Amino acid sequence: MSSPGVTLERRGTIALVVLHRPERKNALNEHLWDCLERVIRDLREQLPRVVVITGAGNEAFCAGFDVNPDNPQVSNLIGAVERHEKGPVEILIRRVRSLTDELVFLPVPVIAAINGLAYGGGAEIATRCDLRVIDPGAVLSFSEVRLGLMPDHGGVVGLTRLVGPARAADLILTARKIDAQEALSLGLANRISAQGKSLEEALHLAQIIACNGPRAVRHALKVIRSTPDLTYREALELETEEAVDLISGGECIHGISAFLTKEKPEFPEPE
Repeated sequence: MSSPGVTLERRGTIALVVLHRPERKNALNEHLWDCLERVIRDLREQLPRVVVITGAGNEAFCAGFDVNPDNPQVSNLIGAVERHEKGPVEILIRRVRSLTDELVFLPVPVIAAINGLAYGGGAEIATRCDLRVIDPGAVLSFSEVRLGLMPDHGGVVGLTRLVGPARAADLILTARKIDAQEALSLGLANRISAQGKSLEEALHLAQIIACNGPRAVRHALKVIRSTPDLTYREALELETEEAVDLISGGECIHGISAFLTKEKPEFPEPE
């Protein structure tokens, strides 16, 4: 029976995306990328308030690129490498990076529930999410250099932005494994769940976020994501512009009214 590749489950205003190749530790192959592309299209057509991504089973979040010969991308790459052709290599790298971009650039928070090992491209995907909840038994490794490769899903840039150049160099150039506690201390994880509860904890975090004003979350997230690319004054100006647009849009009426009447706010979905 073939693997579903990637599944999408909507739980109210939260979308759960599952990398689903547990027989290969949810490793990334052509079929999985095709499935992820369809899932992203579905998410864009009907945006949830929060996205949570995890891996199927209890062993792995994602083991990275599937280097087994039955992955068509491997045979295509081998031929190109043997001929020293850049074209096919660039096509593949640009596709997987662009799909990773599309996932993590959705205008809503994306949370990684790291339920097990996350190696190579799996660690890159997790790193590029907005928030990460990690199982205490999970292990991360930016393992590409061991294979004569390098992170190419945006992982070098994403990790450097997240933990700084020196720590990124340590993790990428050594390809060493780090446990959950070190990931937390480096800022690579936001919180450690109870054993086997990373998805449950991530969904709880998602629910807390989803209860807030959805437009407020999106506007604030835009500033958070954009700030590293801007000067201090540019970032301040963007924050002001987003706040003006948000407040003038009227979502705050629902929040303030509920606060004054001591009721739970009911925010409408953004148009």
